[in-house]
Amino acid sequence: MSSTQEMSTPRWSTTVADPAALGLAGFAMTTFVLSLANVGLIAGAGSSVLGLALFYGGIAQLLAGMWEFVKGNTFGAVAFSSYGAFWLSFWWLLTNPEAAKAAGSAGVAAYLLAWTIFTAFMTIGAVKSSKVVLLVFIALTLTFLALTIGEFAGSTVIHNIGGGLGIVTALLAWYGAAASVINSTWKRTVLPVGAPS
Repeated sequence: MSSTQEMSTPRWSTTVADPAALGLAGFAMTTFVLSLANVGLIAGAGSSVLGLALFYGGIAQLLAGMWEFVKGNTFGAVAFSSYGAFWLSFWWLLTNPEAAKAAGSAGVAAYLLAWTIFTAFMTIGAVKSSKVVLLVFIALTLTFLALTIGEFAGSTVIHNIGGGLGIVTALLAWYGAAASVINSTWKRTVLPVGAPS
């Protein structure tokens, strides 16, 4: 290889750790806290989630997505980068009340509908991932769908159902994160995730 080629060819480390653990953990915690508000259990959780939405669900998950690009995992890269951007956009919407007011219920419902569609087609990709990741995406699709319908219909009951589905989604994602960390650290399968189809 010439010196010119060496200078222009990026050299990625072959020892990049699995970024999925970080991505799933950031997604799980942020989703869990918001869902506590959505289900109607802890109203203040809707405000306390802002820090998580910006830093953990947002920035940390976006970074996990970038590392998935480095590892050559298109599915993980698109998923974590997109949901990191989702949490950043959610943070922006909640910290700019004039924008949220201008959007109104229909605008927020359209926002949620777009994420429902995205999550639905990502679920098809998740079929070839682990069973745990597939379950996360199925639960997340149902969560977004319930929140979308609740917003369009102005239904607190359906919104609360979306919150409950969000808690299920968060618990599944936390399990996936825990499995990734524990199995990697113990160098064996302690928490099974299910082989892809």
